[in-house]
Amino acid sequence: MPRKKKETVKKPEVDPNVLGLRAETVEQPITETLETNYMPYAMSVIVSRAIPEIDGFKPSHRKLLYTMYKMGLLRGDRTKSANIVGQTMKLNPHGDQAIYDTRVRLSKGYEALLTPFVDSKGNFGKMYSRDMSYAAPRYTEAKLSAISAELFRDIDSDTVEFVDNYDGSMKEPVLLPTTFPNVLVSANLGIAVGMASQICGFNLNEVCEAAIGRIKDPDFDVLSVMPAPDFPSGAEIIYDYTEMENIYRTGHGSFKVRARWRYLKKENIVEIYEIPYTTTTEAIMDKVAELIKAGKVREINDMRDETDLGGLKLAMDLKRGTDPEKLMQKLFKMTPLQDSFPCNFNILIAGNPKVMGVYEILDEWTAWRVDCVRRRVYHELNQKKDKLHLLKGLQKILLDIDKAIEIIRKTEKEADVVPNLMMGFGIDEIQAEFVAEIKLRNINREYILKKTSETEQLEKDIAELEDTVKSKAKINRIIVNELKEINKKYEMPRKTGIVYADEIEEFSEEESVPSYHVNVFVSKEGYIKKITDLSLRMSGEHKYKEGDSLQTQFDCDNTEEILIFTDKQNLYKAKLADFNDTKASTLGTYIPAQVGMDEDEHVFAVLPAKKYRENLILVFENGKAARFKMDVYETKTNRKRLINAYSDKSPLIKVLAFSDETDITLFSDHGRALVVHTSVIPAKTSRSTQGVFCMKFGRGKHMVTDAALLADTDIKNVSRYRSRTIPAMGALIKEEDRGEEQMSLLD
Repeated sequence: MPRKKKETVKKPEVDPNVLGLRAETVEQPITETLETNYMPYAMSVIVSRAIPEIDGFKPSHRKLLYTMYKMGLLRGDRTKSANIVGQTMKLNPHGDQAIYDTRVRLSKGYEALLTPFVDSKGNFGKMYSRDMSYAAPRYTEAKLSAISAELFRDIDSDTVEFVDNYDGSMKEPVLLPTTFPNVLVSANLGIAVGMASQICGFNLNEVCEAAIGRIKDPDFDVLSVMPAPDFPSGAEIIYDYTEMENIYRTGHGSFKVRARWRYLKKENIVEIYEIPYTTTTEAIMDKVAELIKAGKVREINDMRDETDLGGLKLAMDLKRGTDPEKLMQKLFKMTPLQDSFPCNFNILIAGNPKVMGVYEILDEWTAWRVDCVRRRVYHELNQKKDKLHLLKGLQKILLDIDKAIEIIRKTEKEADVVPNLMMGFGIDEIQAEFVAEIKLRNINREYILKKTSETEQLEKDIAELEDTVKSKAKINRIIVNELKEINKKYEMPRKTGIVYADEIEEFSEEESVPSYHVNVFVSKEGYIKKITDLSLRMSGEHKYKEGDSLQTQFDCDNTEEILIFTDKQNLYKAKLADFNDTKASTLGTYIPAQVGMDEDEHVFAVLPAKKYRENLILVFENGKAARFKMDVYETKTNRKRLINAYSDKSPLIKVLAFSDETDITLFSDHGRALVVHTSVIPAKTSRSTQGVFCMKFGRGKHMVTDAALLADTDIKNVSRYRSRTIPAMGALIKEEDRGEEQMSLLD
């Protein structure tokens, strides 16, 4: 039967507009896309999210604290965190979890701030632990701490600008009128688009003293009263005056912070009770465990986290005979127990990000605070002027109270009372409104005299306030007095200690490695055994994998480095101390796994570095030999792998090391040997050189099969094979020079 023709179903055409798709693709230059789409986003993150302003807060912090202030939590009882989060969403629409995370960081329980603004109750986790999570907002409670009163002092006296919230339903402050330089007291970290900010915290009392000194004298030495940052986690700053002064001047730089510890001699335990602000207990524990596993720290039997309600505590059980000072020096060098804090004092000033040093920040804060105080004084001045204006109108009523009563009584319409009083006594509308609102019982001479007696005092106050508004010196005096009051009211001892860099004994890795003689054996498969003299004397036969055997053997000190040549033209450097002591009866340590070689990479040769003072000759299959100093493999940085360690033009046959000039022997595949003195091989400076021809082969395809120092061969008739010039063919090897014993049929 003929095949039925396959029918094709035509798909109906779909109008792209129905699916919400654009019918055409509109081309747009990338510059225009960035300008219209990306730039507004970037600016929003910089200005409205990540970078703190001169009051020391990001918008999320400010919205939360202001909400709590309006909830009456400055003096009231604590309320559930869920309630606070819900109320804050009127100002911050970014979600309840983001708001609660912000509230946790500001809390006393989390211990991230020197001056926590939230008095918390419940589990808020700890900033020094990444695994200690905080409880849900329905379980925790909070209110504003006492020092938060300094954030909102006179906020209702027109000290700062207010703007509409996101839906225009209420007002919120642009900044909080902090009466102390909170921007330096509260640590802050923010990552924006294309920029970031990292501000360390400083001690409240020291900051206030520095601000006072700076206001009084523009050349005041801030470092004399505020020598270094202060962290809520305590620990110790390794102090470098030049480095710290640079940070104070520029806002850029870094300094080192290290943990505090104590040694309990009776229990032979080291307790770490304060750690750097930048790390966590888990990070420290993980790193120490890694070092113990790698054999780089052998002085610790056990380490555990004993943190409890009393505070942070990491305990280390030491092995007998361990020097705790040297151990801690090693741990400071190799673990996060000592860390660097990078500074980047990037702050929004009038909506523009600016990196400033401590000196400039204090000046900016003072200028901003002067404006806040001037606005407050001006607000108070206007209030007193308004009151004086009302009392002056009341004084005119005092001249004829009966007339005022008669005007009010004879006025038929309520709306005419104020105009009639204005006409009757020559007062303005505001004064007349005030008089009209006086209760009937107060329309007597005694009340009016008592009220108007304040006039003289008001006039004096107004004159004084007007003088204050015009005088920067008087406003500065107000700021200084407020700072002194804060210093007295909120005394906060310094938590972070200062240790001078020149007083610290630096850890020397070489000194920490025990020095003793070892015997090293390397097999052809790449296994290494490091055996002490005593263990070697007591050992029996060496154990190897099936098909494996000894390739090289040497003895040196445990502190020595070894050079590992591979078949991929790479060289790995390793410390013998990183390999465990072993016995002859074990397989040893597999070198490729220990140093991290590639899967298809194998060990070619291993030799001791001998402080990089020896000479090397690399012999290649094509008869060439390259000579250079071993120090070509020495590096200033602690590099473990060097690529292109030797030439790849011909396969490498042997690596020979020697200190004094000597004889070497080359063997070819056509039964010849050549003895040459190392002095005839010219030294090169590049490790990738192929060197010069040493052995030539004549006719046929031949190659070098082995090479060795003459002292390590069985050649007796040296003069037969010696050549004073190169290249040379050498001579056929005689039986007595082969070093091979003939077996008889009787054996």
